[in-house]
Amino acid sequence: MTSPAPIALFVYNRPDHTSETLAHLRKNELASESELFIYSDGAKTAKDKQGVLDVRRIAREVTGFKTIKLIERESNLGLANSVISGVTDLVNTHGRVIVFEDDLVSSPYTLKYFNDALERYQNDDKVMHISSYIFPLENSELPETFFFRAAFSWGWATWDRAWKNFEPDIDKLISKFDAQKINQFSIEGTMNFWKQMLDFKAGKNNSWAIRWYASVFLNGGLTLNPSRSLVHNIGHDGSGTHSNIENMYSTHVAQQPVTYLPDVIKENEKAYDAIKYFLSNRKGSILKRLIRRAKQLKVKYFSRG
Repeated sequence: MTSPAPIALFVYNRPDHTSETLAHLRKNELASESELFIYSDGAKTAKDKQGVLDVRRIAREVTGFKTIKLIERESNLGLANSVISGVTDLVNTHGRVIVFEDDLVSSPYTLKYFNDALERYQNDDKVMHISSYIFPLENSELPETFFFRAAFSWGWATWDRAWKNFEPDIDKLISKFDAQKINQFSIEGTMNFWKQMLDFKAGKNNSWAIRWYASVFLNGGLTLNPSRSLVHNIGHDGSGTHSNIENMYSTHVAQQPVTYLPDVIKENEKAYDAIKYFLSNRKGSILKRLIRRAKQLKVKYFSRG
């Protein structure tokens, strides 16, 4: 294998989450051989400043990687612009990148999975994105890894050849969709991907991830995914700028290395059906939805105090 791909870690003002993310990354098999680039966004408000300073202190004390570079933004770029800028810089200089945010607990084998897949599919233009997270699927017949259409953003990797297709202009993206593509894009209406596109256009979100998925989709790209998640998102506790208090996406992190990568580059039909089934049923009954919403409001209310 060639030298491991650089790791881009995007952080803001959550020192506890950042510490846990780094602690698990440091335990990865290839950590000591990997270059780590920590992108620290500037404080958006005076209230956020101390958290940003605490995170930067933690970043300066990190060990366990081949090299560590801390990029301290003087002003607040926002997550979307920070990710787009950082990923662009690294793919331009290294040809590929592994991307983490500050709320992801990883398996000891996550970096190996990424690097093996980056090397295996580096010349396959149809493979545009490698995901490390997957929903808690119940289908035990799925292969260890598979191809799917959607690009999930909780721990991912890509190449410069794929990232050059990223289209940030939402109007250009939307103009290329028709009713059939919208249905395919949204996994037959089971996920609100199209709503995220319209919300971005309306200024209701600033998601880089939905524009990246749309770019992959419109270019006929596929994403590699594990059938057992290699990361767990610990940010769904209401602490993140864009996170809600949720547990429907919780999963157990795989503790075994990935040993199988598919030869045939084609969307896996069983995986598609399993994901569609999960998305269709993830919110549960109306009663469960009301209970979950009440818990979210309760936690948010008391967190203000």
